[in-house]
Amino acid sequence: MEIKEIAEKIYDSGGRLYLVGGAVRDKMLGRKNYDEDYCVVGLDSSEFKGLFPEAKLDGKSFPVYRMNGCEFALARKEKKVGVGHKEFEVLSNSSITLKEDLERRDITINAMAEDVLSGEIFDYFGGKEDLETGVIRAISSHFSEDPLRVYRVARFSSVLGFSVDKETIKMMNSLKPELIYLSKERVFEELKKALSSNEPSIFFNVLREADVLDVHFKPIYKLIGALQPKEYHPEGDAYNHTMICLDKSCEYTSDLKIRFSVLVHDLGKGETPKEEYPHHYGHEERGVEIVKKFSNDLGVPNAWRKCGMVACQEHMRGGIFNRMKPSKKVDFIERVDKSYLGLEGLQIVVNCDKGGRAEGDIDFLSIGKKCLESVTASMVSKKYNLKPGIALGKKLREERISWMKNLTK
Repeated sequence: MEIKEIAEKIYDSGGRLYLVGGAVRDKMLGRKNYDEDYCVVGLDSSEFKGLFPEAKLDGKSFPVYRMNGCEFALARKEKKVGVGHKEFEVLSNSSITLKEDLERRDITINAMAEDVLSGEIFDYFGGKEDLETGVIRAISSHFSEDPLRVYRVARFSSVLGFSVDKETIKMMNSLKPELIYLSKERVFEELKKALSSNEPSIFFNVLREADVLDVHFKPIYKLIGALQPKEYHPEGDAYNHTMICLDKSCEYTSDLKIRFSVLVHDLGKGETPKEEYPHHYGHEERGVEIVKKFSNDLGVPNAWRKCGMVACQEHMRGGIFNRMKPSKKVDFIERVDKSYLGLEGLQIVVNCDKGGRAEGDIDFLSIGKKCLESVTASMVSKKYNLKPGIALGKKLREERISWMKNLTK
């Protein structure tokens, strides 16, 4: 059944169907939208189910139905009855208006609706104007009822490249005590979406402006004020450096686990004693354990965690690859190639760490690939008539070191 047919059946029964939320926003922005959410006004749950018996009930605390790959929610109002993201009392009936339903949403650009039959846009809170000026603004003081909105706003700011209204920043800060009640799954989901944007640093900068960065992203917060040698890092402290690197990573890859690796590669600098500034001796080793805990706290995928740990441990060695002895180069290449991050992933981390200056200058990726392809275990086995084992492993390493020496002559 086409969406207009559904809307007509609802209309014939005394209701109206509206496209709402992100789908309307993205349509106005000319952006691709993957989800179409609809709001049904003027019908109660039994009436909707009677019209569409094939619709599957999906909501637990309020009536949401899935049909034709879309979500149909009956108009509702909400009242906060406790702390956290889920403590709401929901009221849904046929008398609730479209405006009342939209008013419970978070920000103006997410609170517009389009009548499916007439195409008329309903914008009660100035969302269209905020889209035009590139501003994210809370609809009302009701924003402060849901702590997840703090991370949603930061994520939307990152994805859309919009600024955040100052009053909204204040409301985000007022929710700081409640952020601890959010599940790590919900926080990670917002981080994941932010990392998918073209400028993920905005996500962290907005949280920093709202003074909530230290709740779920404390290792990143600790990079603020961690001074670095000016001759190598004119951009300032380790936080600014990390944000620049993170945005730079988007030019190289869409692989989120590599972007995450760039984000966490210098976390060890946040634990450097201030008396050692601007140097950060041993920050690579410190960073490994920090990344492990940070990843566990956020519930990031295992592959992300392992990639981030490799980025911490190996990025400094990657940066001095050209100054290594041939034997160290071979050990480095073999070790990183077998890791979750791999040579390609670490090369991106090092390129970003060097502000893009590493390209062509520190190219362990192409050298490493050539070395591994030119000197294989199979070739060495045939050459020396060796079976798999310790002897073959030693000879393979010797041959690769010899190859590396010849390369640098």
